[in-house]
Amino acid sequence: MKKLTYGLTFLVFALFIAQPLFSQIEKAPPRAEGEGPFNKLIIRGVTLINGNGAPPTGPVDIVVEKNIIKGIYNVGYPGLPINERGRPKAAAGDKELDAEGMYLLPGLIDMHGHIGGTGQGTPAEYVFKLWLAHGITTIRDPSAGNGLDWVLEHKKKSANNEITAPRIFAYTGFGQGAKEPISTPQQAREWVRQNAANGADGIKFFGAAPDIMQAALEENKKLGLRSAMHHAQMDVVRWNVLNSARAGLTSMEHWYGLPEAMFTDRKIQNYSLDYNYRNEQDRFGEAGRLWKQAAPPYSEKWNEVMNELIALDFTLDPTFNIYEASRDLMRAYTAEWHQTYTLPSLWDFYRPSRRSHGSYWFSWGTEQEVAWKENYRLWMTFVNEYKNRGGRVTAGSDSGFIYQLYGFGFIRELELLREAGFHPLEVIMSATLNGAEALGADDMLGSVEIGKYADFVILEENPLENLKMLYGTGFIRLNDNNEVERAGGVKYTIKDGIIYDAKQLLEDVKRMVDEKKNGMTFKLTHK
Repeated sequence: MKKLTYGLTFLVFALFIAQPLFSQIEKAPPRAEGEGPFNKLIIRGVTLINGNGAPPTGPVDIVVEKNIIKGIYNVGYPGLPINERGRPKAAAGDKELDAEGMYLLPGLIDMHGHIGGTGQGTPAEYVFKLWLAHGITTIRDPSAGNGLDWVLEHKKKSANNEITAPRIFAYTGFGQGAKEPISTPQQAREWVRQNAANGADGIKFFGAAPDIMQAALEENKKLGLRSAMHHAQMDVVRWNVLNSARAGLTSMEHWYGLPEAMFTDRKIQNYSLDYNYRNEQDRFGEAGRLWKQAAPPYSEKWNEVMNELIALDFTLDPTFNIYEASRDLMRAYTAEWHQTYTLPSLWDFYRPSRRSHGSYWFSWGTEQEVAWKENYRLWMTFVNEYKNRGGRVTAGSDSGFIYQLYGFGFIRELELLREAGFHPLEVIMSATLNGAEALGADDMLGSVEIGKYADFVILEENPLENLKMLYGTGFIRLNDNNEVERAGGVKYTIKDGIIYDAKQLLEDVKRMVDEKKNGMTFKLTHK
C-alpha cells in the first residue's frame, strides 16, 4: 500500500511538474544589457528604504566597488541642498548615478519563481527580463522544472553575469531524476544525498508516505540544505504542515496543509462524493471551502498551531496572488499588462483546459468566488497574525499559471500582503530580508548594508505610498494640470553592481511578444 500511495503522488508530480524535463525552454542568450560593474559606483542623493524594517532615510550616497557595498553616507536633510563637502569623492573612471529625489530598495526576492516551461512557451530571456524589470534580483526556482542541470547552468551564468537574469536558487522537486519511484526511507535518504551532491540548494516536496517524508527531511536538514513544500491533497491527511515543520521543513508554499493541521471536528476535508483530484475544477473549487473547516481565528487550536510553527522558525510563503483569479476571475484575465507583455502561447496556456494545470475555469461563477473571498479572509488573518507574533513571511509569486505574469504577479503579491494587514515597510521586509533569511543568504542579500551584494531597486517616487509604483505598467493618475498621466515603474534595477534600465527591459519583452504575435489578433476572450 505504501508503494502504491507514493507511486500515485509521484505520478501527480511527474504529470504536473516534471514533464518539462524532457523538453526544456529556450536558454537565455549572452548578456547584452546593463552598464557595469564598475571599479567604483556612487549612487548620489537617494532616499533609502532598507528592507530591515527601518523607516526611509535620506539623502544618502551609496558607494559600491565591483558588486559589493562599501559605504553608506548620510549627506544632508530632506528639503535642503546637499552639502558637497561631506560626500564621498569620485575619481577618474568612477561611475556616478544621480538619484536625488529617488527611492532605493534592496533587490526584491521572489521565493516561488518557476522559470517557465514548454507548456507556457516562455523563453528564459522573456522570464528573466520581466523579473529584472520589476526589481526582482533573486529567485528561488521550486522544483527546477526545466531540469536541475539546466537550472544550475543558468545559476552559474547569472552569478558570473554572463546572462541578464536574477540570482537563482535551485530547489529540485523531490524524486526528480530518480530511476524509479521512491518507496522506502533508505531510497529517500540516498536520493537526498545525491541531490546535494548534484549541487541543488534545496528540495521542493509535494507529499509522500510519512516515513519517506521523515527520512528525506531529516537527511536534507543534516546536510544543511533548505526545503519547501506544497502539501498536496494526495498525502495531506497523514502529513500536514506540523509534521513537516517538526521533521525539518524550512518553508511551506501556498497554504495547503495548514488548515488541515487545525481541524478539530474532522480528519479529512469535506470532499463532495464525486470529487476527483485530477479534475481541476473539483480541486480548486473545493479548496476554496477548506479554511472554513479549520479552527476559527484566535481559537485554542489555531493559536496552538501558529505558536508551534513560530517556535520552529518556520517560514510561510503564501503566494496569495496565484489564487486571486479564484476570487475574481475577470480581474485576473483582463489585467492591463496581458495585451502588451503576455506571450500568445502563455495566454493559450491560461485558457480553460482539462489538461493544463491551473486552467480550471470549466464553470466558475459567483458561488465559487464568494467562497474564495472568505477563504482569503481567514487565510490572510492567519498570515498577518503570524507576522505580528514574530513569524517569518516571505513573498513568492508562482507566476506562469492562472493568469499571473512573471514580475507583475510578484508586485500583486506585495499588494495582497498589504491587504492582509502588513504595513508597507513590513511588505518590503517580506520581499527582501525575510526572503534572504529563508534562503540562508541574509549575510549577502536582503538589505542595504556594507559588505553585502549591490542588488538594488530604484524608483522615481515613494513606493510605500503606493505599491503600484512597482508595476512595469505603473498606474494612472491625474496631474496638477488636470491631465491623465501614467506614472511609476522601476527606473533602474541594479544586480551585482550592474545597472539595468528597467523600462528598456520591458521594451525588449514587448518586442518578443510582438514578434510572436506575427499579426495575429490577441483578444482577451475565451473560446
